[in-house]
Amino acid sequence: MFGLPASELAMLAALIILGGLITGLLAGLFGVGGGGVIVPVLYEIFRVMDVSEDVRMQLCVGTSLAIIIPTSIRSFRAHLSRGELPTHILRTWAVPVTVGVLIGGVIAAFAPASVFKAAFVVIAICIGAKLIFGRESWRFGDQLPGRAAMSGYGLMIGLYSALMGVGGGSVSSAILMLYGQAIHTAVGIAAGIGVLISVVGAVTFMIAGLSHQALLPPFSIGFVSLIGVVLMAPISAYAAPYGARLAHALPKRRLEVAFGAFLWLVALRFIISLVG
Repeated sequence: MFGLPASELAMLAALIILGGLITGLLAGLFGVGGGGVIVPVLYEIFRVMDVSEDVRMQLCVGTSLAIIIPTSIRSFRAHLSRGELPTHILRTWAVPVTVGVLIGGVIAAFAPASVFKAAFVVIAICIGAKLIFGRESWRFGDQLPGRAAMSGYGLMIGLYSALMGVGGGSVSSAILMLYGQAIHTAVGIAAGIGVLISVVGAVTFMIAGLSHQALLPPFSIGFVSLIGVVLMAPISAYAAPYGARLAHALPKRRLEVAFGAFLWLVALRFIISLVG
C-alpha cells in the first residue's frame, strides 16, 4: 500500500475531505455527535485505501474518538456555562466510564477486527430499534438508581463507546431519561461524559495500536489517523450546520426513524463483511 506515499496521501486526503462533508451533513441532520456516522464513513475510506482488514475497524474507531474531542469539549462547556448541570452524576460515572474505555482499548490491542464489527452491529441494531419503535413514555423509574447500578451503567457506557467509536451520548442520555431526568440535564451530562470518553479513548487507541504500526497508513499514531483527524474534524464541523438546517425543516419523528434506518443499513453492511 505504501509504495507511492505522495499519491496515496493525496488520495487519502481527498477521500477524507469528502467523508468529512458526508459525516457533517449526516451528523447535523440526525442531531448526533457524529461517531455513529464517522466510523462507517472511515471504514469505506480505509477500505478504498486498502488498509489491512486486520486493523481497519480499530483504526476507524480510534480515529473517530479523536475526531469528536473538539465537539465534545465545546458542547460540554456550553452546557456547563448555564450553571445548572448536576456534576455529581459526572463524578459518579467518571471512574467506571474510564475503566470501560480502557477495557475497550485492551480489546483493540489483542482482539480481531470482527469483535468491533460485531459490537457495532449489535449496538447499532439496538439503538436503531429504540429510535424507530421507542416512546418518550418509556421509564425505568422516576429517580436515579444507587451507586452500584450507576457504576454498572458507567462501565457499560465506556465499553460501548470504545467498541463503537462514539462519545456515548445516545446511551448515557437515554439511561438518564429512562430514570426521569430532564432532556437538557441528560444532554449536558452526556456531553461531559463525551469529553472523558473521547480523550481517554483516543489516547488508549493510540497506545493500543503501536504494535500494529506497520499495517497502518502514513501519519497514524497507533489506531488514530492524524490525517483523518486534521481533515475530517473541521470539514465535518463546517458541514454540520447545513445538515442541521435540513433537520429543522423535517419532523423530529421522521428524523428519528431515518437515523434508526441508517444505523440498520450500516449494521447490515458490517454483517455482510463478517459473513463474506
